[in-house]
Amino acid sequence: MLDTKMIKDRQSLPLEQKIVLTQIRIKEWFDHFNGQVYVSFSGGKDSTVLLDVVRNCPGVYDVPAVFCDTGLEYPELREFAYRTADVVIKPDMTFKQVLENYGYPVVSKEQSRYIFDIRHGSESLRNLRLNGSQNGSFRLSEKWKYLIDAPFEISDKCCDAMKKRPFRKYEKQTNRHPITAIMACESSLRMQKYVREGCNAFDSKRPSSMPMGFWTEQDVLAYLQTTGIEYASVYGDIVSADLFGNELKTTGCQRTGCMFCMFGVQNECYPNRFHRMKKTHPKQYAYCMEKLGIGEVLDYMGISH
Repeated sequence: MLDTKMIKDRQSLPLEQKIVLTQIRIKEWFDHFNGQVYVSFSGGKDSTVLLDVVRNCPGVYDVPAVFCDTGLEYPELREFAYRTADVVIKPDMTFKQVLENYGYPVVSKEQSRYIFDIRHGSESLRNLRLNGSQNGSFRLSEKWKYLIDAPFEISDKCCDAMKKRPFRKYEKQTNRHPITAIMACESSLRMQKYVREGCNAFDSKRPSSMPMGFWTEQDVLAYLQTTGIEYASVYGDIVSADLFGNELKTTGCQRTGCMFCMFGVQNECYPNRFHRMKKTHPKQYAYCMEKLGIGEVLDYMGISH
């Protein structure tokens, strides 16, 4: 198990060293499973970098890039993914069906799960989510308790239905094991996973590799800028974020993921992802606001769109 200091030390390494260490972890994963591995490829900039690192890793070969077409991707990203991936898989449910069956993804995976548990879990689980454990963890934040009474269902199950299940089905059919572009810096849950499992979780119930776990967003942008490899056009150009050139940013989307996901939108400054979508992708904006009911959810939460 890693500790916070070890992770910070790894995150502070120069990019060139991170690439070498990442390829070492990839090769270990490849050898452990006798080449029966694959790259979980979303078409986003993180997995684009991962795929390039894998394809340039000495001693690693014939590793397919597998893209799950959820129907929630930006059209530019979906087009790039179809051109780049070796295998395309699809979920058994549409996003509309997920919303109808489980509920809307709001705030974060953790908080959405807690709200779902309070509404539908056992009495003991409900008590845990409302009051927390002895140290106060595993509880719904006071800030979001008003959502318990929201006039719509809330859950964290969209990612499981739209992505995890299709990939698990692919793994069962092929006996291949995933290499992902998950980075610890992306969320507290991903940090916890990295602390617990490290880069290669050989012994977990569902073995998976996250060899870029100690990378940062800036590393990804620097890799793309330095290598000049193609990435989805929805991100725009990579430019300096300040006058001194110490940080990089994209001129288009900062993050892509699922277009209609509301996780984290409450933390975004104006214009948030939905303001931008209204301008750049009006057709998709109208669909998610009107047909999927996301406009009503955001209105209830007091989030401008």
